[in-house]
Amino acid sequence: MQGVDPAWLPDEAFRPIGTRRTLIRGSGPLVDTVHGEVAAACERFGGSVSRELESCDLVLELDGDDGSEGFVYGRRDGCTTVTASGARGLLYGFFHVVRLGEAAFQGQLQQEQQQPQLALRMLDHWDNVAVHPVMGQVERGYAGGSLFWEDGRTRGDLGRVRQYGRLLAACGINAVAVNNVNVHATEARLLTDRIGEVADIAGALRPYGMRVHLSVTFAAPMVLGGLPTADPLDPDVSAWWAEATARVYAAIPDFGGFVVKADSEGQPGPFAYRRTHADGANMLAAALEPHGGTVHWRAFVYDHRQDWRDRSTDRARAAYDHFVPLDGEFADNAVLQVKHGPMDFQVREPVSPLIGAMPGTRLAVEFQATQEYTGQQRHACWLGPMWSEVLRFGMDGDAMVGEVARGGLVAVSNVGDDVFWTGHPLAQANLYTFGRLAWEPGADPHRVLDEWIGLTFGSGPAAGVRAVLTGSWRTYEKYTAPLGVGFMVQPGHHYGPSVDGYEYSPWGTYHFADRDGLGVDRSVASGTGYAGQYAKPWAEVYESVETCPDELLLFFHHVSYDHTLHSGKTVIQHIYDTHFEGVAEVEAAREVWASLAGLVDPARHARVTERFEEQLRSAREWRDQVNSYFFRKSGVPDERGRTIY
Repeated sequence: MQGVDPAWLPDEAFRPIGTRRTLIRGSGPLVDTVHGEVAAACERFGGSVSRELESCDLVLELDGDDGSEGFVYGRRDGCTTVTASGARGLLYGFFHVVRLGEAAFQGQLQQEQQQPQLALRMLDHWDNVAVHPVMGQVERGYAGGSLFWEDGRTRGDLGRVRQYGRLLAACGINAVAVNNVNVHATEARLLTDRIGEVADIAGALRPYGMRVHLSVTFAAPMVLGGLPTADPLDPDVSAWWAEATARVYAAIPDFGGFVVKADSEGQPGPFAYRRTHADGANMLAAALEPHGGTVHWRAFVYDHRQDWRDRSTDRARAAYDHFVPLDGEFADNAVLQVKHGPMDFQVREPVSPLIGAMPGTRLAVEFQATQEYTGQQRHACWLGPMWSEVLRFGMDGDAMVGEVARGGLVAVSNVGDDVFWTGHPLAQANLYTFGRLAWEPGADPHRVLDEWIGLTFGSGPAAGVRAVLTGSWRTYEKYTAPLGVGFMVQPGHHYGPSVDGYEYSPWGTYHFADRDGLGVDRSVASGTGYAGQYAKPWAEVYESVETCPDELLLFFHHVSYDHTLHSGKTVIQHIYDTHFEGVAEVEAAREVWASLAGLVDPARHARVTERFEEQLRSAREWRDQVNSYFFRKSGVPDERGRTIY
């Protein structure tokens, strides 16, 4: 589409295919998509594509269509082959060849099987149909308006939505939820009289193998159906959902299912009827089951009206306390969607203990690609290393998160209608990395980053872009909230520093700093007991100040400012040093980016340059506010004599 950044699919990425002869065998809509991709590349670069047997450099073959997503890739006697028994597999195999570039047509390679390790790889869009008076068009969105909705209805031209589906398929994503989990009045109607609009979006995404999901309000039988109750055990409520769901599938036969935020931050749920989350999820699962659909029930449930004076109530405990007693009670097509950390997508949190505590329940792990607490796409902050640490975390010292997440991997989307898709062009790396890690949770994120850089920028500026992004997550961590304590952000919009912004609020996000020390005591021995929610060995590791990792110390313990970390520094000196280091690293990254002028598209370079100016301003503000706050609290000077206000 004219004027839109091609992200990781520029024309040049298709040159290796477009200059060669390709044979495509098979039929069906997704095979037609692959054929169209190859034909367009050949038209640009002079190659050829055929569905008849002839001498060729690349064979793409669909052998039946069993719905699978894997493919077999190999090269022998000068011919590269991709064979799949499912149409989606052929599509993913084609994009595998695109990623490999010229390397796909060199040497010999024994056939190898490529298979996604997680069946569901989904993006949740927090998009509103009607612009919300507080949250706007996209809640926690930092890349403009919605791709799907405009002026209170589906966009008239869905060509860009199709292009979006192409980008997602190219990195392995296979499902999209098209509206906000906070379902307002207008959005609720997408389930019933406005389902045709959702069907239009599904039609635009279908050529690239996407299944559409819809966020629904638990109160829909009352809001839309005129019933006096939404009690999940009421037969009339179940019948209403069954009928409404059948109409959805009549409009969208390949519909994926529902996403539900219930009894969370004011959203309605089964608690109003003294029912459990399993009661609510299973009622929806029963409505979806005849059609092959799934309900994704979010586990983000806690008391958001907490008394800040009460140190016994711990928001971090809430999801585990609510859901572990229900293990084994959820239907097979009900997936409990769990945030990767126990709080709320902070730059540093421990892995949620809930993920390893429900072996009888299908769990999906939820990440946040949109950078709500990590710079809001005004800061360069590549999250691949953080996500990889989560996915490789051994919940019981053995089984990793990426293996436990049988329900799939989900991320809150960071995309909007901005010309660069993600506002900050470098934030595209987060979207791409999520897709590739969802396909292969154990993949090296730095290899994935190199893939994205090569596809997006080519070889010229690759080293510089890599230098800017590789350590950017830890840089962001250095100049923001220290040692896992979290938050310290401006209330409401969550951008920029406010050390006490949530300290006396009902949201349960405290640091408890006083003149002697800071941090939250979550030990079993003297605190909230949260550390005891983990299996061994982690419960023991986190319980002790001596063994708790430095980067999580203030999440689990309240310690003095002169407490010595494993690094050998005191807590207060660590705070000072990291905040100065973080700003220096942003300054260095800005200079590296400036040196790439002439090697990067001018519009893209200018946008990133502008974002770096804001990142540096904000990082300096974080440094000065955090350092000054803790200097004034502790009275301990910086041993290096730097300026603290």
